[in-house]
Amino acid sequence: MHLSGLEIFKYLPASKKSEHTNCKECGCPTCMAFAIKLSQKQVNFDRCKYMSDELKKLCQKKMKSPQKTIKIDGLKIGGENVLYRHEKKFINRTVFAIILDCKSPDFEKKLNRIRKFEIKNTNEKLKVDLVILKNGENYKAKNLCDEIVYIDEKDFSKLSIKKIVDGNFKKTAEKLIETRTKAIVDRNEKYSDPVYVYFKSTQDKLALCAKASYYLCKYANMLVFEDFDESLFSTLITLRQNIFTDPQKALQVEPKIYEFNNPDENSIVFMTTNFALTFYAVANELEDLNIPSYLIVTPAGGMSVLTAWSAEKFTAKMVAKTLKKFDLINKVKTRKIIIPGLLAHMKDELEKALPEFEIVVGTIEAYSIGEFVKTQLQ
Repeated sequence: MHLSGLEIFKYLPASKKSEHTNCKECGCPTCMAFAIKLSQKQVNFDRCKYMSDELKKLCQKKMKSPQKTIKIDGLKIGGENVLYRHEKKFINRTVFAIILDCKSPDFEKKLNRIRKFEIKNTNEKLKVDLVILKNGENYKAKNLCDEIVYIDEKDFSKLSIKKIVDGNFKKTAEKLIETRTKAIVDRNEKYSDPVYVYFKSTQDKLALCAKASYYLCKYANMLVFEDFDESLFSTLITLRQNIFTDPQKALQVEPKIYEFNNPDENSIVFMTTNFALTFYAVANELEDLNIPSYLIVTPAGGMSVLTAWSAEKFTAKMVAKTLKKFDLINKVKTRKIIIPGLLAHMKDELEKALPEFEIVVGTIEAYSIGEFVKTQLQ
């Protein structure tokens, strides 16, 4: 597994209180500082002239990437360093691929469906990653200008990626876990190739979704499908996005004014923080209202409403500054701003900071927005 700063420090002169303790010859002020930087791969172990041979061998074994990274036109597969996301984070998202037979009579129809498929979540536009072209020798010359990567099946077969054909769920799951464990924990080079699971055509989409979801979590670097189904890929892409976020960073959206249903200067105005889960809960309700509206998203470090308030990331002063930056007063004639119900205690404070506006306390839960608009604002 990954060497921590403390594990490295145990082998350095300062830990043993020997000669050359905190000598600074490595460019760091202390041995501990060097150990931390080395654990984070910010320096090379050869910067320390007095490192023991035992630590050098340990660093060479533990700090090299345990899994290879395969690249296909910039698309990265593999390269993982940990078993569990909370240890650090996963690096390269599991790739979703479709195999298409260019000689199939419905090839163009399937390809167009794949190319048109797109979902938007947390400010990302997400599509199928890779199309593997079977019998596609003469199709390479066609101009496919989109975000999908294309590769001929013969070229794909030459890549150093281990294939597992999905059959018995238990055996496939055990093989994936064994391969990743031997690569990460044992640093066994025989298991360093990325792994993909191949799904044959099936009518049982629920079983396919369940198995693919599990393999996505543990530990397929790529999933290859013979069939394409929009609902299946929407589910898997959303799951993948959650798994491959950095657990040390809050999931957030861009602070700005978002528009729903073609608003004008008389449309209603809502406000929330840039915490992604809150934003999408509110945004989905506003879209479904079919009423023109604005949503002011304030910068709050990706914190939820109450967390941002308690951390002083959502203050009346900050809100006033944000509205001035967005030039809201000249954007709308509306003089009401609806704030989350959890911030009802800030109503008077916000009205003092925003004398041009009336602050309206909205709902605590996003699903209540529709009823609130119908009963309170119309």
